[in-house]
Amino acid sequence: MVTRHTPTPELSTPPEEPGQGTGEAGRSSWTSRELFGPRTEIGIEHGGALYRLKITRQGKLILNK
Repeated sequence: MVTRHTPTPELSTPPEEPGQGTGEAGRSSWTSRELFGPRTEIGIEHGGALYRLKITRQGKLILNK
């Protein structure tokens, strides 16, 4: 008896372009703990400018140029 395997949608979809999706190399989402570690402020370079992303005392995020 021969059984057919029907691939699940997750396995049959083509791979994502680099920088897209959730694989470690093309990840698009991080937790604040992963980004900040023990710090409360990090720098992000974008379009030739440096931005500061801070965690406030209330636990909110603020982005400044």
